[in-house]
Amino acid sequence: MRFTLNGSAVDVAAHPMKRLLDVLRQECGLTGTKEGCGEGECGACTVLIDGAPVCSCLVPFAQADGATVVTIEGLGGTHPLQQCFMDEVGAQCGICTPGMILAAAVLPAGASLEEIRIGLAGNLCRCTGYSAIYRAVQAAQSRRT
Repeated sequence: MRFTLNGSAVDVAAHPMKRLLDVLRQECGLTGTKEGCGEGECGACTVLIDGAPVCSCLVPFAQADGATVVTIEGLGGTHPLQQCFMDEVGAQCGICTPGMILAAAVLPAGASLEEIRIGLAGNLCRCTGYSAIYRAVQAAQSRRT
C-alpha cells in the first residue's frame, strides 16, 4: 500500500488487516509509537491520520492506504511540545509521551486548560499524574500564540 509517512511517500507490503501500529513499528522501523493496552483505551499508540489523532492499535493498515500518517518521529525532535515535555518533566517512563504529544499537537492555538484536558482525555499516564503534562502543553501553547 502507498501512503505518506512523516512527509515522505512510502510503499509498504503488509497484510491489509495488520494493525497500523505493527506496520509502523515492524515494517517501517518507527518504534516511537508505543503499545500500551492494545485495545484503544490508553492512547499510547496515537498517531495522526490525515491530521486526526487515532489509536493505531485499532486501525487496520488498509485504512492508511492513500492517507497521510504522522508519528512522533515525524515531528523531527523540533516541535515545541517535545521540548516543553522535557522542561516541565511531563514524562517519566515515556510510554504515553509520544501519544500525548501527538494528541496535543492538533489542539487549537490558545487552547484553554479545559480544552487541553478534553483533548488529552483519551491518553492515559500511569506515572506522572497529569499536572506536569498539562503544564507542558500550556507552555507549548504559549510558544505558538
